Amino acid sequence: MIPWLDHRHQFPPLSQALTEPNGLLAAGGDLAPGRILAAYRQGIFPWFMPGEPILWWSPDPRMVLYPAQLHIHRSLAKTLRNKSYRVTFDTEFAQVMSLCAAPRGEQPGTWISADMLAAYIALHEAGFAHSIECWMDDELVGGLYGMAIGKMFYGESMFAKRADASKIAFVHAVQWLQAQGFGLIDCQMYTDHLARFGALEIDLAEFMRQLQQLTAQFDVLGPWSYHYESRGSG
Repeated sequence: MIPWLDHRHQFPPLSQALTEPNGLLAAGGDLAPGRILAAYRQGIFPWFMPGEPILWWSPDPRMVLYPAQLHIHRSLAKTLRNKSYRVTFDTEFAQVMSLCAAPRGEQPGTWISADMLAAYIALHEAGFAHSIECWMDDELVGGLYGMAIGKMFYGESMFAKRADASKIAFVHAVQWLQAQGFGLIDCQMYTDHLARFGALEIDLAEFMRQLQQLTAQFDVLGPWSYHYESRGSG
């Protein structure tokens, strides 16, 4: 059995997380901004499907990307040099998140419910949640969103309507985060896609050691559109 959260923004110790499914720590509670921020500061994130209770996770090992170790493969580097796109930050957060939630292929939808959308829009308005947008021919064709606390960035989801669009947004995001002194990007769980960018797995104890140092630093609150000038052409 996993603990059921009450009205307090308190979570059980990470040592109590299940190994199967990997990282399941608690259920219940709500998606209030204070609770979500408290969760991220402790290496915990919400993830659940529509119809399920809110589930809270902290998997071990943890997939991360050190911004300085970003790997860009040759074909993507060529696309980036062509600059047939434009990248912006924090200009269409709600739309990016909605497109991340849209059905993909044979999948009817994703875990991004209306409640999750409302919760992260509130966090965006508070300056903690951010979106990176890729535009082609004045159309929003790719992007991603995530959370920033201190100098720690937590990636959540991405979408692409054209080839490489989400990858373009991701590369610009990582390079900008590195320039701003962000030390780590939480990618949560292993995927081959992220591994090709240089992401790797580290054990949870090491992840938490770095997270605690990075989240204690000064917040780069949004909207990041004030800090980031549009890149590319379009």
